[in-house]
Amino acid sequence: MLQPSSAVAVSAPPGQEARPIAGQALLIVNPRARRGAGQAAAAQAALEAAGLAVTRLDPPEGTACAAVLAAGLAGGSCDRIVLGGGDGTLNNYAAAVRESGLPLGVLPLGTANDLARSLGIPFDLAGAARVIAEEAPRPVDLGEVNGRLYFNVASIGFSAELAQALSADAKRRWGRLGYAFAAFHLLRRARPFTVRLRHDGSVERIKTVQVSVGNGRHYGGGMTVAADARPDDGLLDVYSLEVTHWWRLIALLPWLRAGTQGRWRDVRAFRTTALELHTRRPRPVNTDGELTTWTPARFRLHPAAIRVFAPAVR
Repeated sequence: MLQPSSAVAVSAPPGQEARPIAGQALLIVNPRARRGAGQAAAAQAALEAAGLAVTRLDPPEGTACAAVLAAGLAGGSCDRIVLGGGDGTLNNYAAAVRESGLPLGVLPLGTANDLARSLGIPFDLAGAARVIAEEAPRPVDLGEVNGRLYFNVASIGFSAELAQALSADAKRRWGRLGYAFAAFHLLRRARPFTVRLRHDGSVERIKTVQVSVGNGRHYGGGMTVAADARPDDGLLDVYSLEVTHWWRLIALLPWLRAGTQGRWRDVRAFRTTALELHTRRPRPVNTDGELTTWTPARFRLHPAAIRVFAPAVR
């Protein structure tokens, strides 16, 4: 149901002039995001306080994202789309937002909020709303695997098994701790598997416990694809954890958080714009925390595919 905002200017304290409207936002908040339940009104209030007129859309359960945006943008008055939720919410709307051609504002209301972390977007509603109202939108790349777009990272192996094990209820209840709990239970069962890796004219057979293909910088609640990766650098950052014992993953943890795992001799790391991963049997692919496709996995990069309101790069 569309709920158009009645505000035409932002209210101000007595004796001060109202702030001019900075733009017209279509707001969609995912109520199933960890901090999304009951936050739609607060998100609208934060955007209006920052100087934006707001049309809020509360889509019916199960409505396709493209249909939701088409309904919300039918009037033609909105000049930006604002999504309240986590990385899964952003992933689900990526194709529809790109198709719209409008810039995207992010209100981080999820568990990990890794795109917001990568772009320097504040995690509080008021701060994120000010960014959407006051900052210029920045071009951001999108990764693609088997036709599915993603912002942060796509992976096979341990990360995909972790996404499979971590329920939505656990994420809402435990937040980032949920990742740690689930990872601990899975860690000792991690076993290498064979992947045929094709990129930049070469084909290699490798034994790995995880291959990650990053478009952004952060994933998994603060893990780092590569220390110098950026979601607007026109490259995919790839790493493969070719360890033989599960305890090596524990030793690797500080490097994985810092994005320096490529310095280890049993970690393969490189940059590219396209690659393919083939496995003996189909394996699930985790994109931005959700299982969305299976191997064989074909990756490519879409440079500057979307614009996102974010602080300027310093």
